[in-house]
Amino acid sequence: MAEKRDYYEVLGVGRNATVDEIKLAYRKAAMKWHPDRWVSGTDAEKKTAEEKFKEASEAYSVLSDPDKKAKYDQFGFAGVDGQAGPDFSGGFGNLDDLLRDLFGGGFGGFGGFSGFGGFGGGQGQARQKVYRGRDIRTRVRLTLEEIARGVEKEISIERNRPCPDCGGKGAKNASDIKTCPNCNGSGQVQHVASTLFGRTMTYTTCPQCGGEGKVVTNPCRTCGGTGLVRRKETVKVKIPAGVEDGMQLTLRGEGHAAPHNGVNGDLLVLIEEIPHSALKRDGNNLFYSTTISVTDAILGTEITVPCLDGNYRVKIDAGTQSGAVIKLRGKGLPAVSGYGSGTGDLYVKILVWIPRKLGREEKEALERIRSSKSFTPDLNRDDKNLFDKLKNIF
Repeated sequence: MAEKRDYYEVLGVGRNATVDEIKLAYRKAAMKWHPDRWVSGTDAEKKTAEEKFKEASEAYSVLSDPDKKAKYDQFGFAGVDGQAGPDFSGGFGNLDDLLRDLFGGGFGGFGGFSGFGGFGGGQGQARQKVYRGRDIRTRVRLTLEEIARGVEKEISIERNRPCPDCGGKGAKNASDIKTCPNCNGSGQVQHVASTLFGRTMTYTTCPQCGGEGKVVTNPCRTCGGTGLVRRKETVKVKIPAGVEDGMQLTLRGEGHAAPHNGVNGDLLVLIEEIPHSALKRDGNNLFYSTTISVTDAILGTEITVPCLDGNYRVKIDAGTQSGAVIKLRGKGLPAVSGYGSGTGDLYVKILVWIPRKLGREEKEALERIRSSKSFTPDLNRDDKNLFDKLKNIF
């Protein structure tokens, strides 16, 4: 199964795109990939169109919803797992109806969309190129205690930053940045070829300026004309309580700087949970097992249970059976803010240890009470339920 693409990449919009920009981007994708447009295509084309349309619709369903978008921005796909994507079980519906529902009736229908609000312009039209810096991926290791309360961590990273000498322009003086003579500032060059079908015209990225439309005639010595320098910096990351192993936090704009003062990339922080020496985790609940002697199980005792906020004394009632579970309510982990409610519990499993060897006097004492009514199994309701559960293990 193909790996999911970033929703912003699917729609071709930036992280700071407005609701209207997201809507327009989806309208463009819907017009291009809706299966109605590919009814006369090959089977492969139809399949591709269906997958692309579903992908764009899923991206739009998340990015157009402020709550889902916020969760996706912070935790990526893990934040919207099971929530993303419209239901196409009943078919895709008519394209006109779909777009009319989303954007109103003022777009002129299927056939009237060819101009597409200015997106249908001819090739070779000069456009301002906006650069985006690369994302940085790193990981942070957390103990269960840190996860329980939330923590702020300092992370050291190396990242590109705008050159301090030229301000990220690549040259100290504005006069050293000139319009590219090869493309006259358009960033594209035109190629005309004669074929059997007549003359054809194509446009490619200008090889001299790389599509920027500008060239630096006297590059900055500090950055070599790139406008960027490499720096080792420390970033403070606030990690909310309740995060889980494998979650990813996104810090917008904390990645690499982009050339020519473009949009910074993001810092993606992967959560790695350090295993606890005594406690096991399942979601927001914690589990702990301890072993007591058979006499303590018979007579009752007290045990110490390690909790994330300190040790707790727990009373073990007389007659406790091996396998019994005690629940300490609210002693688990909190839910991540906005992803559930309440705090988990801590479950303590009691195991009873039976001695393998006994001394002569111990054996004699046990022989005297072997036939006692108190030592003859007589399962009450709770005991029966417990032993029935243990039987099911086999």
